[in-house]
Amino acid sequence: MKIPERWQSALGAEVEKPYFATLTKYVEDERRVRAIYPRTEDVFRALELVAPEAVNVVLLGQDPYHDEGQAHGLCFSVKPPTRVPPSLKNVFRELEADVGVVIPKGVGDLTPWAERGVLLLNTVLTVAAHSPASHQKKGWETFTDAVLDVINRGDRPVVFCLWGAHARAKAKKIDVAKHVVIEGAHPSPLSAKKFLGSRPFSAIDRALVAKGRAAMDWRLGQG
Repeated sequence: MKIPERWQSALGAEVEKPYFATLTKYVEDERRVRAIYPRTEDVFRALELVAPEAVNVVLLGQDPYHDEGQAHGLCFSVKPPTRVPPSLKNVFRELEADVGVVIPKGVGDLTPWAERGVLLLNTVLTVAAHSPASHQKKGWETFTDAVLDVINRGDRPVVFCLWGAHARAKAKKIDVAKHVVIEGAHPSPLSAKKFLGSRPFSAIDRALVAKGRAAMDWRLGQG
């Protein structure tokens, strides 16, 4: 697992701390005996696609999808031909209702959002196959809190979009005098009634414009 150089520089001594060596060894040992998602080369994919100084929006997930072919290092995202999971379907339903963007059927790869400055970060970056939350409390939360702290301390105002109790717990770490925090229910089917109709995408766009930047282009798989 290799952290992109721009983030490694921004994180400073964080990756030299004992917990990170312990975490790295744990994940490596796990891979020797069972399937772990995402692939090693995709663990830091979210950080590869968005440099610290290029972050416009942080969309925070929990841990990666745990079935084969799903996780590829971006929260909520799946690559074709993987079927779009229920949570992501609800994200797309709300996207259409909120800002009128229709996502083509079968598209679930959120890479274009990342390329436009959306950090699609999970708080835990690996998971054992078919075992949700199996890599929680192994050290990933400490590392991703440090990533959030890099963004929080930066001069660039950022919109933090926190869906669900797990993500919303991070709100207390964010300097709201500088940044914008948008909280809401998780798009999971379990909380979809609260998520649908919450209009987070237009709220993100308004916040970006208020900070002097362009609204997001939320399109996927289309010109």
